[in-house]
Amino acid sequence: MMLAVAFGQLALVHYLLLSGVLFTVGLVGFLCRRNLIVMFLCTELMFQAAGIAFVAAGRYYFDFSGQVFVIFILTVAAAEAALALALVVLLYRRRPSLNAEDWRDLRE
Repeated sequence: MMLAVAFGQLALVHYLLLSGVLFTVGLVGFLCRRNLIVMFLCTELMFQAAGIAFVAAGRYYFDFSGQVFVIFILTVAAAEAALALALVVLLYRRRPSLNAEDWRDLRE
């Protein structure tokens, strides 16, 4: 395995570790930060980490189902981005704050 890495080829484990690190950073960022935009970006980071894992596994096993599934992930991410940004703009117009703590209680 070390010989393959020395020649520039990465093993599946390297891509899965990268995916796991990105997903962990996104999850920790989502749970710790209170800014709605940062929470949205952390969600997108988790989607991309899952996409990297699917593409790497698909390439490793010579199966295109990983790449096809990434297309569905990107479609869901695009829809989620449009809805989340519209919601953030709507909430910001009602109360000029992007702190999630301010929106914990949606009653007025």
